[in-house]
Amino acid sequence: MSEDIKDKIENMGAAALSASRVLATLGTDKKNQILLAMADKLLSDSDSIIEANKVDISAAEENGLTNAMIDRLRLDESRVEAIADSIRQVASLPDPVGQIMDDWERPNGMQIRQIRVPIGVIGIIYESRPNVTSDAAVLCLKTGNATILRGGKESIHSNKAIAASLQSGGEVAGLPKNCIQLIPFTERESVNHLAQMDQYLDLIIPRGGAGLIEAVVSMARMPVIKHYDGICHLYIDDECDSDMARKLVIDSKTQKPSVCNALETLLVSETIAESWLPLIAADLIEKDVELRCDEKSLTIIGDSALAAKDEDWRAEYLDLILSIKVVKDINEAIDHINEYGSHHSDCIVTGSDRKAQQFMSEIDSATVFWNVSTRFSDGEEFGFGAEIGISTDKLHARGPMALRELTSYKYLITGNGQTKA
Repeated sequence: MSEDIKDKIENMGAAALSASRVLATLGTDKKNQILLAMADKLLSDSDSIIEANKVDISAAEENGLTNAMIDRLRLDESRVEAIADSIRQVASLPDPVGQIMDDWERPNGMQIRQIRVPIGVIGIIYESRPNVTSDAAVLCLKTGNATILRGGKESIHSNKAIAASLQSGGEVAGLPKNCIQLIPFTERESVNHLAQMDQYLDLIIPRGGAGLIEAVVSMARMPVIKHYDGICHLYIDDECDSDMARKLVIDSKTQKPSVCNALETLLVSETIAESWLPLIAADLIEKDVELRCDEKSLTIIGDSALAAKDEDWRAEYLDLILSIKVVKDINEAIDHINEYGSHHSDCIVTGSDRKAQQFMSEIDSATVFWNVSTRFSDGEEFGFGAEIGISTDKLHARGPMALRELTSYKYLITGNGQTKA
């Protein structure tokens, strides 16, 4: 089996490289026609995709996955329609490929242009969310990149159905073969083989837990863009609007707790902790949120909360669980976030412009908010359309990764016989 897996994945890599060269020649109108055909095919295949998903859901329930994980995995008619709508939205977005980023003329008359181009072949490794299969494939297609997808075992049947529908629907409208390929193996070694194929892949993007990402980084021979945990914070400053602060905490934590931009740690200024914490605790408990508190906040909230452990400050719960800590001031809040956060999305709630500017300047995260729910850390909310994920790296992309972040650039130089001699 091991040699079979290796041979299969290497063949997929070679096929993807060939496909990427053809795909890079397609114009925007053609790519958009393909995307719309893919959306139509996905809808026509909705019943079979949902049936495949039921197999994954049944296995997830038998294996004891959390309700949050099962919710991320589940597909129904409305969710398939949402995936198709997302594809159509990507088709409507401007194509970054071919955009002139800069142009200038040298003293010798050379004309130089810097233009956006496809990256080439992108490998994407992800876990339980089957919609990523579509998001990744269509964003790569729009930017002229071939993609090799490796989803988690929890969603293997759903992923196969979606990938097959996208490729077959796209081919009717002119999509080159092998532009979208899904690795059919769930064995861990398939990740290893994919990460070793620098002769075919230009970039690899892992989406999932820290263990997966660290494994990919240790094995990869090509650049890796990491999408680490979303350990997101809200700092409630003593100069905040109390009602606004309560509203933002509830939205950030409970609107959809299973996603990476949901709130995981709440920091509260000690100046207002005695008066404000009981109010938000009551709000959260009403929403069935489990509270894990440091010593100061536990004393204030009382028996309705649990004592936090050291690991809670680095926890991405993806569930109705929230860690709470009372901090002396904004400086302690900033230190805590930079120490325990994942550089994903963090927010300050304050009426002070000076404190907000300090927070936004000193927090080393991809997205930093002032009086805004962390749930807005999202490519669609930023106006980018569907996203490949939230990069917690600094090179070459950071924050919501969408179309522009899936391109590279090259220089085109035009002259009339210039020589160095």
